[in-house]
Amino acid sequence: MGVSGLLLKQIVIMFILMGIGFIFYKIKFLSDQGSKDMAKMLLYLVIPVVIIKNFVIERTSENIEMLIHATVISVIAMVIAMVVSYIFFGKRDGVANFSSSFSNAGFIGIPLVEATLGSKAVFYISIMIVLVNLLQWTYGLWIITDDAGVIKPKKVLTNPVIIAVFIGLIVFLCEIPMPEIATTVFGTIAGLNTPLAMMVSGVYLAQSDLVKMFKKKNVYLVSLVRLFVAPLVTLLIFKVLPFGTIDLKLAILITAACPVGSNVAVFANMYDKDYVSAVEQVCMTTIFCLLTMPFIITLALNLL
Repeated sequence: MGVSGLLLKQIVIMFILMGIGFIFYKIKFLSDQGSKDMAKMLLYLVIPVVIIKNFVIERTSENIEMLIHATVISVIAMVIAMVVSYIFFGKRDGVANFSSSFSNAGFIGIPLVEATLGSKAVFYISIMIVLVNLLQWTYGLWIITDDAGVIKPKKVLTNPVIIAVFIGLIVFLCEIPMPEIATTVFGTIAGLNTPLAMMVSGVYLAQSDLVKMFKKKNVYLVSLVRLFVAPLVTLLIFKVLPFGTIDLKLAILITAACPVGSNVAVFANMYDKDYVSAVEQVCMTTIFCLLTMPFIITLALNLL
């Protein structure tokens, strides 16, 4: 099965898991507090473990070069997404701008990349995940609130994803060996990423008014920018880049083509912005990515 086929298969599996979360919330097997606790477990335990686990590789000149290329290409991808989003939404709609700028690189990007390109490819997107988190807590907060004063450096630096990458880099650069039992524990915890992330997404979907959501024009524009325009521009730029392997570019492109990250709903709720629209944008793009991601990746396989 080719990469696009594996990607489609993984998306279908993720939608089934999301459906389980949706049903469990609707029949009250899963509460609001339960879904929040699951999201915290993902943020503070599972995703950091996934990142650290994938830094446990041999420190070769090839891997160091790959990390440098991944950093540069990830920066390019993030700049493209933010510029395209600003062109479409500017500061007149901070929630939409935030949504279309930042993908769900951790919750959805990691399992998709791992399923289609292998666990080693998660190493390629670690920097991308860091950039998404750094920029959400800085540029993103400024966009969504129109107030630079809300940016708190301490919150940025103590973000569990940032800490995990810092630890991972130390492990990688110092070649710190991981005992077999630690490898087993890390692998078991990392396996929770996909089911937990998608069940939480299912709860978000269950909290939305699906009928009203499909009638709103703005949610379609956000979906177009986040899932099609920004990834397509990113792909065209990647094509002319003279460095980086195809697998590296594909891994970062997959994360760049992911649906809206759930943090937009968290921030919208925290700063009294349009929380309903934020949740709808998360849900709608998660639904539409079933169609757009295989298309973008198939196109990439023919162009890169």
